[in-house]
Amino acid sequence: MTDNYEDIINLPHHVSKKHPQMSMYNRAAQFSPFAALTGYEKAIEEARKRQEETVRRRNAPSEDAS
Repeated sequence: MTDNYEDIINLPHHVSKKHPQMSMYNRAAQFSPFAALTGYEKAIEEARKRQEETVRRRNAPSEDAS
């Protein structure tokens, strides 16, 4: 067994007869960053606002305390 791939290093590159080669643009797009959780930031922000409002109401002076 060889450790440096001597058995395959000089083999010709395979080119599919069924599928056309992908453009460089589409190949690059496979590795571009993406938002896996779309809407996540908005949901977190809405939950934060609801929580702040709940805390504000709980800490507000009671109208019955007069």
